[in-house]
Amino acid sequence: MLGAAVLLLAAVWATGTPAVAAEAPWFDGRAADQVTVEGTRFADGHGREVVLRGFNVSGATKLEENGGLPFAGTADARASAAAMRNLTGADAVRFLLSWAHAEPRPGQVDTAYLERATAQLKAFLDAGIRVFPDFHQDLYSRHLFDEDSWYSGDGAPEWVVDAGGYPKESCGICFHWGQNITQNQAVRSATRDFWSNRALTTEAGTVRVQDAFLATAEKTMSYLAQHLTEDEFARVVGFDPLNEPYAGVYDDGHNSRTWEKSVLWPFYEKFRARMDAAGWQDKPAFVEPNMFWNSNLGFQRQEGGFLDAGQPGPDYVFNTHYYDQKAISGIFMPGKAADGQYAADFGALRDRATALNLPAVLSEFGHPLSGFTSDKAPTVVKAMYQALDSRLSGATWWTRPAASGAVLSSTQWQWDLYSGRHHEAMNGDAGNILTEGDAWNGEDLSAVRLDDSGDAALRQDARLLDRLYPRAVAGRTLAFTFEDRSRDGSTTLSWNRVPGSLPNVAELTGSGRYGMLVWRSGGGTDAPTELRLPRDFDPARTTVVSDLGAVTGPPAYTAHGHTADHPIATAADPGATGARRLLLSAPAGEGAGTLHYALIADGTTAPSAELRAAARSELARWAADAGF
Repeated sequence: MLGAAVLLLAAVWATGTPAVAAEAPWFDGRAADQVTVEGTRFADGHGREVVLRGFNVSGATKLEENGGLPFAGTADARASAAAMRNLTGADAVRFLLSWAHAEPRPGQVDTAYLERATAQLKAFLDAGIRVFPDFHQDLYSRHLFDEDSWYSGDGAPEWVVDAGGYPKESCGICFHWGQNITQNQAVRSATRDFWSNRALTTEAGTVRVQDAFLATAEKTMSYLAQHLTEDEFARVVGFDPLNEPYAGVYDDGHNSRTWEKSVLWPFYEKFRARMDAAGWQDKPAFVEPNMFWNSNLGFQRQEGGFLDAGQPGPDYVFNTHYYDQKAISGIFMPGKAADGQYAADFGALRDRATALNLPAVLSEFGHPLSGFTSDKAPTVVKAMYQALDSRLSGATWWTRPAASGAVLSSTQWQWDLYSGRHHEAMNGDAGNILTEGDAWNGEDLSAVRLDDSGDAALRQDARLLDRLYPRAVAGRTLAFTFEDRSRDGSTTLSWNRVPGSLPNVAELTGSGRYGMLVWRSGGGTDAPTELRLPRDFDPARTTVVSDLGAVTGPPAYTAHGHTADHPIATAADPGATGARRLLLSAPAGEGAGTLHYALIADGTTAPSAELRAAARSELARWAADAGF
């Protein structure tokens, strides 16, 4: 028996797996996983304010090489989910689906495709990652494009295009594939037909195109609801009905605003009804406005953002995208992004969501990682994450923190395990095999790739992507910032410097990374506030200075019942290997409205107890005088 025990311990030490798994904290489980809409915020089953952070999975769905799926098989999906969780701490993905593969013949849903898609989606659910699926389209359909075309699309099935009888596709003089949206007559005509629900003559008889899409969406959602367990389905947070909607051609008397009101919003109401019929009554639709409503090029911007939708209620989420078209062009923004670059643009997103009384999700953002503007990527993406965290620039955060606002949920474009290793026949042309980048219209935005050993490796600075952020707040977030000190080449980007008025806080943080969270308790829950700790925040050296206490090396979380033994503690990050989360527990029985703050520093210095106490006093005065 002793020999067997020694062998068992040796095996445990060799694999790095504890002999007895630590018991999960009481607040983990379905209540923590499920997400509902409460006004302008997401809330979990404990009533905590939730932030969704992650990636799109994946642009490979646009391709044919994997049959309209993100991965070649479930094993790759599981490897990708594990890598995402371990390398970035992501807790949400937007999971792309293909209408063309879901309904290859009119009225006939391909259950084999849905079975494979569900298995791949489960890989992320099993890793503790929340999911919202998306029926994706770009340029309406790949079947609009000729074999020798410069461009391609994705979305509608071949039978829809064949029945439509569209003109020969041509973008004219186009420097970017997106110009097809407004210049390619085939794309514009087909898109217009979708919104007008044109009747098409097919092998199955007369079919109205939008009705066919809605029917397939309902069958897809029903399949998912029936083939996921209750715990898995709890982590499905909603559905994105259609990627980047645009009218194609405005009918007489219509403009972008009236189109949203009389065409787009009624479509979403019909989709909402299909969700209810499929068993998704308690999950919101992640609805996107006219894709040009927040363009940062004035000549492309169109009025929109659901200005006439009133307050739609908890059945919906305000869901939009943002790319810096000026930066991508290489013409309209010659330099790089700077501190506060996107504060105004993302502020407009927050304002629209507030007017609608809905939570906001930025479900696509990013910047090319190769090509003649790729040198801007480190600063552009840093500035976008900065604007997701706060309304403020780093230069003004400490002096105006009460204006910081809520933290925005987001999914970066994109997470493509096969980046640079594709084998895609361009528009079916076996003589034109695409392997580089995303293998789609010259794009290259994947944050990940497989290295020479076949392991997933980040293509962007880990300091940028593996972020400190508040996953679940027991109350309302008032202000948050994270100085990631990510790098642009050999230059460390430090945009949020602690001011001289807080000398002890400045000494404590030094040149390391830090985050600062301010929140007001909501009452009604004993569950703690949770923040993701980046993987290289060593828990033994991480310093937390809060009204709840001040400690270097927070202890492991333990509790008696629902009462935490330590107000500041860490616990394993579910679904990740070796990663931790920070847990901040307010005193038992605390009522609503108490102001809390927490500074989290990555431990590049070893602060004395005296320095921690001095920094705590400074932060207490700062919080009291900040206008919260």
